Amino acid sequence: MSAGARVVTEQRRGYGSAYIRGFAEARGEVIVMGDSDDTYDFSNLSSLIEPLGAGYDLVLGNRFRGGLEPDAMPWAHRYLGTPVINFLIRLFSGVRIGDSQSGLRAFRRAAQPALQLRSAGMELASEMIVRAARTGMRITEVPTRYYARQAPSKLSTVRDGWRHLRFLLLAAPDFLFVLPGLLLTVLGLATFAISFLSPTGVTLRSLTWQPVFAGAIFLAIGVNSALLGVIAKIHACSRGLLPEDAWVRIYRRYFRLEWVLLLAVVLFVGGGIVDAVLFAVWTSGGRVESGLQLAALAQTLLIVGAELGMSAFLVVAIDSP
Repeated sequence: MSAGARVVTEQRRGYGSAYIRGFAEARGEVIVMGDSDDTYDFSNLSSLIEPLGAGYDLVLGNRFRGGLEPDAMPWAHRYLGTPVINFLIRLFSGVRIGDSQSGLRAFRRAAQPALQLRSAGMELASEMIVRAARTGMRITEVPTRYYARQAPSKLSTVRDGWRHLRFLLLAAPDFLFVLPGLLLTVLGLATFAISFLSPTGVTLRSLTWQPVFAGAIFLAIGVNSALLGVIAKIHACSRGLLPEDAWVRIYRRYFRLEWVLLLAVVLFVGGGIVDAVLFAVWTSGGRVESGLQLAALAQTLLIVGAELGMSAFLVVAIDSP
């Protein structure tokens, strides 16, 4: 304070909360952030700031390229945590970063509103990179030396690692919901096909597997997961948390509630008709070829039809202005 520093108190706890308040209070054209635990050298920040003059929007200090003092970073963070988060950030946002968890960074204050940072905890480090990449900001890294912390670290490997992973997954509904859902849907259809081609089941040595039950489970969970992904994606885009991609633009242009409801009704009624026919045949003492498979398919159509209809209303409710 004697050197002219302005101290601001943030009531909300958390690494991210403190930084977000600091960014809002900053007055300079360039904001430099760094952990005040003597793990970074603030006496020479020119190498961190210079890339901003060359057109970059966000500069990260790469500790692996600058050098790590002995015992400066736990082995779990160095060889597991940071590399895994680096990979996920590259997978979800397309930006290649060598040290996504570096606490020493610089960026233009004018870029701060576009980042729309929200994370209250340590996951702010990942959020900043993901949002910068998705808004088209140019990101680069410079070597920075990392020193051993003298006092005990407040980092919790499991808790903070989970917070990073949770944020990254929630920020990527395609990977969390849509892709697994589509995979399970295809697997369910394939399993149903096998069950119809081999009504007596698939024999594996002395065991016989009836795939029809797995097909119903895979298909119901897969469709539900894909629908949840669409809902999460539309919700995130409506709130400005995710940029609109080609699929969202197609949805906004062509989606009609009535069409989806019509499809849902067709699926639901179709499943009900198949169930009714099977029930009538069985109660009259008759027998239906592949009756078990048809019954499972009918139940699946009922479930998928109901899910589709309710999800369509939910999407419209979320996306309505």
